[in-house]
Amino acid sequence: MAEALTIEVRHEQGYAIVTPAGEIDIATGNELRECLCGLAPGGQPLVVDLDQVAFIDSAGLAALVGAAKPAAAHGGSLYAVCARPKTRTLIRLTGLYYQIPLARSLDEAREALAAAKTALS
Repeated sequence: MAEALTIEVRHEQGYAIVTPAGEIDIATGNELRECLCGLAPGGQPLVVDLDQVAFIDSAGLAALVGAAKPAAAHGGSLYAVCARPKTRTLIRLTGLYYQIPLARSLDEAREALAAAKTALS
């Protein structure tokens, strides 16, 4: 039986941090996509912290891509955070990191967001 997916959302300094925990697959990917797409109209950057995700498949990756597009359309962006080697490798092998920047930690993502904000100023 698949591990249930829970999603926590918190807001910090002009961006939202979304922390899914459990498995992101064909059964739960749409739930993550809906959560992220619901936040996209705010125009804030979205940070998805994948460190509590035990498993992610192509449906989970599709949920991230599906949320990155509306985020960009509303002037925001989508960043992924993950220190798990298997998940990082999957994101790299699929080329997803070209579309969704990948950080090893929340602090690294915060630094990237701050640098991007400074570059736009």
